Amino acid sequence: MEVLEPLMKYVAASIFILTYVGLLTFPKIRAYIALAAAALFVLLGILPAGEVFGAIDWNVLMMISGTMGIVSFFIDSKMPARLADLIIERTPNLKWCVIALAAFAGLISAFIDNVATVLIVAPIALDIAKKLNVSPVPSIIAISVSSNLQGAATLVGDTTAIMLGGHANLNFMDFFVFQGKPGLFWVVQAGMIASLVILLLLFRRHTQAIDLKGETRVKDYFPTFLLVGMVALLVLASFIPNKPSITNGLICLGMFAVGLIRELIKKGDIRVIGQALGAIDYFTLLLLAGIFVLVGGISEAGLIDDLAKLFVNLGQGNLFVVYSLIVWASVLFSAFIDNIPYVATMLPVVSGIAGAMGVDPYLLYFGLLSGSTLGGNLTPVGASANITGIGILRKEGYEVSTGQFMKIGVPFTLAAVTVAYVWLWFMWS
Repeated sequence: MEVLEPLMKYVAASIFILTYVGLLTFPKIRAYIALAAAALFVLLGILPAGEVFGAIDWNVLMMISGTMGIVSFFIDSKMPARLADLIIERTPNLKWCVIALAAFAGLISAFIDNVATVLIVAPIALDIAKKLNVSPVPSIIAISVSSNLQGAATLVGDTTAIMLGGHANLNFMDFFVFQGKPGLFWVVQAGMIASLVILLLLFRRHTQAIDLKGETRVKDYFPTFLLVGMVALLVLASFIPNKPSITNGLICLGMFAVGLIRELIKKGDIRVIGQALGAIDYFTLLLLAGIFVLVGGISEAGLIDDLAKLFVNLGQGNLFVVYSLIVWASVLFSAFIDNIPYVATMLPVVSGIAGAMGVDPYLLYFGLLSGSTLGGNLTPVGASANITGIGILRKEGYEVSTGQFMKIGVPFTLAAVTVAYVWLWFMWS
């Protein structure tokens, strides 16, 4: 066993690294790569088969599934587009319109998926650009990075926030007030204010007047009530002591089921079930399930503890240095790799670091989430929202260079991350 244990560590580390290379190289099949690597971990005995079910965070998967389904109803209702109309009616020129749309994208992405947010708001910016005969590239980049920024604001804002909530046992209200201090929501809003100031400077010359006619009609108000109801139930569940670990997941799936049954009764067509279930991103769910098993495997092999010790050694046991390493390493890594597998891997590492140093882990958790969420805005491939926005522009005949994107993404990111970095240290150290 003395020979086998180090050998299994090397094998586990090699598979894990190769898996990450595969995730980066073949993004279209990354879910299958993660599942294949997870199966290999089990076949090699790195993770016992009996522990696979427990390695998967079912609450996270259930929350993501339910939220995706409800958001699909919300988008189809045309409510987000109507809200955007109301914002545009109150903006005097293009500069303020872009700022308002970016802020609006940030607001709704605190509660629904970032990609869905871009799909909702970007067409409005395209329409405005066409009518004013200006390039839509800067405004859609601004919308994309703003939607990505707010993903850490609430428990349901992004997959990474849901993962942190599940790992650290945080409820919906903990993102607003935690241990008597302002939670991540307010940290993100401070970063948002700083980044909006940057956008104001970048768009200061865009002073074309806007006079758009027509308004979107809301088809159905029920999905809005459904979304608000889901948030309200998550808030109420925050006050229930010793609740089952899958409570939040059951709430999200339950509200989705209510919407599904209502659609079925309203339309009387069983095909609506297939349409609603088709709105769920099963690819992401499979990817997460595979990664959860992989992380369970490297934890079983002792690699998580080794990574934690490496961070502690690099920081020489100094909390500020370790915190800084986690934040800025997360920013750097998330600029080039998807933050979902990164955060899934790093959450147990951060727990190990906090345990090794004998400190409260929440400063490091929040630093990890803020750095990994905001870091995706440095490059056009750092976040799904950015890729979606650039894809929309490409369909319209606009090719966005990395330099074009970074002219907005870099100052936006540095402003938001710096504010969050300073706030978190002084509030939580």
